[in-house]
Amino acid sequence: MPNTPPWVHALLEWYARHGRRLPWRAARPDPYAVWVSEIMLQQTRVETVEPYFRRWMARFPTVAHLAQADEQEVLRLWEGLGYYRRARQLLAAAREVMRRFGGRLPAEPAALRTLPGIGPYTAAAIASIAFGRDALALDGNLRRVLARFFGIDTPIDTPQGQRELEARAHGLWPPGRAGDFNQALMDLGALVCTPRAPQCPACPLRPWCAAYAQGRVATLPRKRARQAVPHHTVVAGVARRGAAVLLAQRPAHKMLGGLWEFPGGKVEPGEDLPTALRREWREELGVDIAVGATLGTFRHAYTHFRITLHALEVRILHGEPQPLQAAAVRWVPITALEDYPMGKVDRLIARQLQA
Repeated sequence: MPNTPPWVHALLEWYARHGRRLPWRAARPDPYAVWVSEIMLQQTRVETVEPYFRRWMARFPTVAHLAQADEQEVLRLWEGLGYYRRARQLLAAAREVMRRFGGRLPAEPAALRTLPGIGPYTAAAIASIAFGRDALALDGNLRRVLARFFGIDTPIDTPQGQRELEARAHGLWPPGRAGDFNQALMDLGALVCTPRAPQCPACPLRPWCAAYAQGRVATLPRKRARQAVPHHTVVAGVARRGAAVLLAQRPAHKMLGGLWEFPGGKVEPGEDLPTALRREWREELGVDIAVGATLGTFRHAYTHFRITLHALEVRILHGEPQPLQAAAVRWVPITALEDYPMGKVDRLIARQLQA
């Protein structure tokens, strides 16, 4: 391996011995499996993804199987992974692969980036891991490891920091082994060079690491200052009709698009919970309601905000709910709620009703 730095040799040798054995990794990688895993792994931990990946591949073993799938089934299989736009884009991209590429995922990063849900990092990861292309895939683990290794002070979550990392690391691997280089750094960041309490004595890169030599492992990498995370109070109404309850489907273009929920929304300044819920049902469904007892209070954190949701019993006073701001509304037997894909909080309400 001429012109390959010694630390890269050490990294690849460490990876051969200690790299994680994951269901999407193989001696001859399946590009579709690599693609699915990379989409699932976006902002999601490996241990969370593994069972979802196995279920997904059992149900949709090829691009063709996925392209023929119903969106509701895709969302139901994805439920619990969050960031549901990823699932809808994966389905849309599979249909484009069938239409534009004859069912074969393209090998070049530029072509991959033309597909829904595939950005620069994901394109580089798929191209390098599945097709042996020489592309650097800078995920969070790589950014952290390389910032420490090179002693980079520029915040790694800025365009300048991204450019600096790419300039320092690009092309350091042996030709054709960018996939191993990327995965080795991913695993090193997950197992050894962790965000807190990194295991420097066990690190194969310690002899060459600038942060270790300078005593700055705890202060690198640098990131931009975080803004305060806003909090919203939310209400949801549970209306019953015999053994059924009313669900509304969120519009495809909105957050959690395509999922089903118990209708409601944010509490506006000056409103109490019943007032807010009556307003939301009038605006979204065109009906007036009487608000009853509290069924439960649920807290959840999304990427950019947090919510406290209050679920309340409601009774429709007159009229039939209409999907004024929803994609659809439906009376669903409580025993069939598991068939409808939902976000985490609505699933908690559903399971409480089922219990």
